[in-house]
Amino acid sequence: MNDKPRLPNNSNRIAILGRTGSGKTQAAVWLLSRQNFFRTPYVVLNFKGDELIDSIPGAEHVELGYVPKHGGIYIVHPLPAATEEMQAYLWKLWERQNVGIFVDEGYMLSDDAAFQALLTQGRSRRIPMMVLSQRPSWITRFAFTEAQFVQLFSLTDRRDLKTVAQFVSYDGIEELSLPEYHSLYFDVARNRSWILKPVPSEDKILGAIERRFQEHEASKRRQVVKI
Repeated sequence: MNDKPRLPNNSNRIAILGRTGSGKTQAAVWLLSRQNFFRTPYVVLNFKGDELIDSIPGAEHVELGYVPKHGGIYIVHPLPAATEEMQAYLWKLWERQNVGIFVDEGYMLSDDAAFQALLTQGRSRRIPMMVLSQRPSWITRFAFTEAQFVQLFSLTDRRDLKTVAQFVSYDGIEELSLPEYHSLYFDVARNRSWILKPVPSEDKILGAIERRFQEHEASKRRQVVKI
């Protein structure tokens, strides 16, 4: 039996949870760096204006409503008050299919019907999702029931730990104490958990993404020369 944890692929959903400063965003960007975002473009909803997300090299910063036509990473900065525009945008992504969605703060969309449709129907429509949240008790249950993976960093609110305990099989999860930037990683299908060490540094993650964009551009130039 392979004891190594599987990582999400281009048809999976993962919930990444943890308080501010726990390492969840860095881990999410690392997971993004390992996705085939040239085959399945990723839209990143950066509600909080996270600096690491905004620093992703090669990513395009686009307006709310933009639907990718080609592979890549596309960063959107939604306004919290733009609820109707956001729901319309998520329905556009639902209609497009074959597009990844990275949500920097899941509770901003918790009651959104389009968000719930993406979570519940995303697999059949080839819409992988990464849903981050510092307050698991505030987000829709579909973020957990439809996830293939849950990654838990440090949480301080007991209500949040109780919420996670309903969906992650791990003895003592409500009293779990993790070293800094470590996480509990749960594979739903295998019903297995691992304690993961911190992901690489921000510089290494961003460097890896930059190299992938450079290699992709070089590959396109070689194809033009062959033609």
